[in-house]
Amino acid sequence: MQDILIIMLRTIILYWVILGILRIMGKREVGELSIFDLVVFLLIAEVAAFALDDPHSNFIHALVPMLMLLIIQIGVSYFSLKSKNFRDAMEGKPSIIMKEGIIIEKEMRKQRYNLDDLLQQLREQQIGSIQSVSYAFLEPSGNLSVFKKESEQYVFPIIIDGEIQQDHLERIGKNEKWLREELEKQSITNVEKIFYCSYEEDALYIQLKTSF
Repeated sequence: MQDILIIMLRTIILYWVILGILRIMGKREVGELSIFDLVVFLLIAEVAAFALDDPHSNFIHALVPMLMLLIIQIGVSYFSLKSKNFRDAMEGKPSIIMKEGIIIEKEMRKQRYNLDDLLQQLREQQIGSIQSVSYAFLEPSGNLSVFKKESEQYVFPIIIDGEIQQDHLERIGKNEKWLREELEKQSITNVEKIFYCSYEEDALYIQLKTSF
């Protein structure tokens, strides 16, 4: 009877502890979790299961690793906000799976993404023909983002968090020299001051960082 009471009490405590940790970690849908988020969640679940499995174990030994995982998660989130390279390394980058109705087989093999998965996700978005797809991005979460030819098209960001996106510049037929010349026309010489920049309707859209 005593063991049952201990397990019940630990369950109540762990419920609120885990709920608090998830709230601090931020709001994300399950389908949008990064690999790092999933690892943290799995470890928390394992630690909680260990604490409930043995009512005679030291409960502090379960709470300490949970708090450590929370600290790690907060640290990773902080550095992810500060550095896009760090964010890409931890969470991955979206991959272009389709372009102008053509399936990019090489990228699909690289991502271990098969044709059945692609067709299923296209059907889920009510897209009956690959010919109607302008761009399809496989997100780090595994979701497929699709832009149809007749709808509003995807705009490639050319600067994110102060870092020039060379591959995106190439996709729009521009280079870094052109970009820096256009920025200088607007009296911007330090790219690191730019939070977001894209090229839309033959003009640069620029949003500067609020704190630098």
